[in-house]
Amino acid sequence: MDLVFATASQLAQMIRDKEVSAVEILDAYLEQIAKHNGKIKAIATLDTEKAKQRAKEADEALARGENWGLLHGVPITIKDTIETAGLLTTAGYQPLKNYLPQQDATVAARLKAAGAIVFAKTNPAKLAGDYQTNNSVFGRTNNPWDLSCTVGGSSGGSAGAIAAGFSPLDLGSDVSGSIRHPAHCCGVYGLMPTDRRVTTTGHIPELPGKPKHIRHLLRIGPLARSIKDLQLCFSLIAGADIRQPEIPPVALDRPTDKKLTDLRIAWTYGVDFLPVSKDTRSCLQTAINSLSNAGCYIEQCNPTDLDWSKALAIYSAMASYELFTSASRLGILSGMWMGITTEFAARTQTPFKSGTPLAKKGNLAFPPSLAKYNTVLTHRDRIMTQMDRFMNDWDAWICPVSITPAFPHCDFASSIEVDGIKYPYLLACGGYTMPLNLTGSPVVVIPIGQSKSGLPIGVQIVGKDGRMWSYWRSPKRLMK
Repeated sequence: MDLVFATASQLAQMIRDKEVSAVEILDAYLEQIAKHNGKIKAIATLDTEKAKQRAKEADEALARGENWGLLHGVPITIKDTIETAGLLTTAGYQPLKNYLPQQDATVAARLKAAGAIVFAKTNPAKLAGDYQTNNSVFGRTNNPWDLSCTVGGSSGGSAGAIAAGFSPLDLGSDVSGSIRHPAHCCGVYGLMPTDRRVTTTGHIPELPGKPKHIRHLLRIGPLARSIKDLQLCFSLIAGADIRQPEIPPVALDRPTDKKLTDLRIAWTYGVDFLPVSKDTRSCLQTAINSLSNAGCYIEQCNPTDLDWSKALAIYSAMASYELFTSASRLGILSGMWMGITTEFAARTQTPFKSGTPLAKKGNLAFPPSLAKYNTVLTHRDRIMTQMDRFMNDWDAWICPVSITPAFPHCDFASSIEVDGIKYPYLLACGGYTMPLNLTGSPVVVIPIGQSKSGLPIGVQIVGKDGRMWSYWRSPKRLMK
């Protein structure tokens, strides 16, 4: 087995069985990074000496019969927007280029408590604000499958590191698709947990020490090489946090043994105004055929009574309020682009013409007011109810991640061409991810195939509440 492409679960078991040492595994990753990170640039900061010392301590502890936890001695990486005590955390933002947090984000502390060794930080989009990964601190991350293409964003360094064999497990964050889009672009697995299942304390933005404004859209979750690793990591990071009182002390659901033939699965190619690429459509159809042939009840449909363009508009308005308020304290406009660019696209570019629900809802964000913000929250409640009612009839809903596989590097907000037609940047990348931040739904992204040019293609598997693992412990069901 090639150590750098093993799963975190496999590595943890090998360490426990003393088949390989934590030091040997760390050295293998450091060698892989030294060989390939110069071209890919997924790793932003290495903590080599401390990590080597910790790996040595892990091996010595195991020799004494001590076990630190489920990830004892396993080297992992964490997105550079998540605070790590004593380890550079910049969020790709020049004013934070020398920022050394005094304490870990809660999720980082929980993985360390389980025995994981955080040996590097992965490159993000600047302040987690783009569907490509580029910033003035560490530069641009390139896709390991094709260096001329994006890794997605904003957790692009996270997905790129997993795909390139730089790490077996990474923590990313998602406010508009930032875990799911990179997982899709890089052919890895990603989880956006149910809203308020995982604490986001210690995530940037917000600017360290400033009031918290992003309270409804942001989620933290893992990227990995297997469903099992997603499940393992989620079980470690989920749960109440004294530093974030709104995270409830709710027990995690236990997986059931529900048979594939008992599952009811809804699926879709997408909505009419955001048609997916021919390659994406082909891979999705192959996956659906596999489920049908395996005896699963499967039906093509979209969420009942949920207007997708309206959901995009309400997402845009909410993002404009919460991210703009946050961004104003940072002295930048990183929060405004979601609302302004999406609304501009809705009003001016075919097929997003004025008069659509997406365009009509623009006045909810500009000019801003508390009354309008409360109206946005009310619309969100209704959309969440519509999604919940739809999911009551299904075990899962399968839908695209993006209308296209990874695309060539381009300027921010450039049009994205798909099968000869140009689409607005934000909607091409996030048109199928943003509404699911709004609804609070849990989503797993798994790879299901490749485009004709060899780029990965994934799908979103949308669940209800937190009940994911009962059905999707074996992604081979979609990949046969």
